[in-house]
Amino acid sequence: MTQEEALNILKTGANVFLTGEPGSGKTHTVNTYVSYLHSCGVEPSITASTGIASTHIGGMTIHSWCGLGVRSQLSPYDLDTIAGSRKVMERIGNARVLIIDEVSMLSATILAMTDAVCREVRKGLPRGEDPFGGLQVIFVGDFFQLPPIHHHDADASQRKFTPRAKPSTEFAFTASSWRKANPLVCYLSEQHRQEDEAFLEFLGAIRRGNVAERHKALLRTRYHKIPEAGVTELYSHNANVDHVNTLELSKLPGQPKAFVMTGHGGDSLVVSLKRGCLSPEVLSLKVGARVMFTKNDVSGRFVNGTTGFITEFSKDTPGSEGDLVRDAAGYPIVKTDSGQRILAEPLEWHIQDGGRILARITQIPLRLAWAITVHKSQGMSLDAAHMDLSSAFEYGQGYVALSRVRTLKGLSLAGLNARALEVHPEIKDKDRDFRAESEMVREKFRGLDTSELRQMHGNFIRAIGGKVGSGRASHRRKEKTDTLEVTKTLILEKRSLHSVAKERGVTLGTIVRHLEQLKEKGRIVPERDLMHLSPDPDRLALMEKAFRTLLSRISREGEGDLRDASGLIKLSPVRALLDDSFSFEELRLARLFLPAF
Repeated sequence: MTQEEALNILKTGANVFLTGEPGSGKTHTVNTYVSYLHSCGVEPSITASTGIASTHIGGMTIHSWCGLGVRSQLSPYDLDTIAGSRKVMERIGNARVLIIDEVSMLSATILAMTDAVCREVRKGLPRGEDPFGGLQVIFVGDFFQLPPIHHHDADASQRKFTPRAKPSTEFAFTASSWRKANPLVCYLSEQHRQEDEAFLEFLGAIRRGNVAERHKALLRTRYHKIPEAGVTELYSHNANVDHVNTLELSKLPGQPKAFVMTGHGGDSLVVSLKRGCLSPEVLSLKVGARVMFTKNDVSGRFVNGTTGFITEFSKDTPGSEGDLVRDAAGYPIVKTDSGQRILAEPLEWHIQDGGRILARITQIPLRLAWAITVHKSQGMSLDAAHMDLSSAFEYGQGYVALSRVRTLKGLSLAGLNARALEVHPEIKDKDRDFRAESEMVREKFRGLDTSELRQMHGNFIRAIGGKVGSGRASHRRKEKTDTLEVTKTLILEKRSLHSVAKERGVTLGTIVRHLEQLKEKGRIVPERDLMHLSPDPDRLALMEKAFRTLLSRISREGEGDLRDASGLIKLSPVRALLDDSFSFEELRLARLFLPAF
């Protein structure tokens, strides 16, 4: 199934299981659907099975979203308590679309508990008795990846809400709530990682359980008992990783340079973000340190998993938008393995709910990368990695590690056993079912014409309180509004101002002016649509203080030259109260979030 076909199915409001091999475009498809919902005035609830995964997507863990916390079982008392929470009631009661990423790591127990909470909170609402309270539920992930954590403490009080077909099986698709939700399977078949087709074919052979001698011969060409210099080592345990990274950093001359993470928001949410962030709270670096980027760059300079070395620290600390770390030695400059030089500046991770930022942390998006755990490499695409699979003992363990690497050339193997190339029999069999179901769904929707699909899309959006496009407009009107609509679409994809300006071939000032016009026309709500662009709270507080100082002066002395023709406070006198690191674009952006000025 293509991404376009999957999107057409998602837009109908059907429950969906979106899956596919690494590189098939699952994340891109979800992001495109989220942007579509935003354009219709619908805010989806974006969650993930783990803290690391939720940090990647800017959402919450499913446990936090539905109020489960650390519970591994759900009694009637627990259900009443959770459903009675004001925050949970508002969050789930106002939800329309629930996205759960990395569903392979979500146990059947937790999925059943999520379903129970949603139905309890939404009972009395239209379709509130349906699975997950009538929400559109989108499961995203690949069951060949990391499996769920097993819980063995289920008791009778739990079974009312969390029935299981087999005590030993915890895959989400075994839950009765999955079966009742009856998600349409969208198995993406396009491959967007084209660096090494032979390696991709080999990974596919592991998934299908038909690894041949030629595949094993291919792997034997990558045997290296000792990792080559600069190649990241994958381990199963944190202790091994910490030991290797600490040891290697200590071998480098000089004192380490420390960059401290900052956080804003509720304490528990900030703690959750820090746990899920791949960059540490205190990042210690030296020139020569092996590092890995831990976040995707919107302009495409690096992705989560890009590796390289620290070559130097910048002489001048930049004072740019979102600059939260100020350090006399400047930010690290990374030379990637592909030879690109990148200034690593602080980036933000946040928890968002209903379009509102609940908490945020900022840090240099790097971590030491002589070694990393397989678990923390989740969602990464590594240029190169060294691993020892001679002691692999769990089904799928080898596939998970091998699929982190982009190409065969980037793979270094210390050893291999037969189990490393085997996958869980239940997953192998279920995957055949998923592929067959996806093909049936594809054929069914291919039988619909464009007008039928559009009607289904419109019916769903109206049913969940969104707004369908107003239809045809005059060509002249379309020309006038197109430029604002293009900017709006890009911004709703959560892209940075620099990225949007670069793609559109205009200045930052032009993009900010578009945002001002969109806000004035009521086509965007900054608190909902622009929070990813919001300045650092500390800097925003300074700018607000400067604006208020000018407002006080106006109230005492009259407007004079302090307001422009549209009645807004002029920016030049505001900037005069601040230091030179505050640009006019940043002040204009801040003013979007400060409606009184």
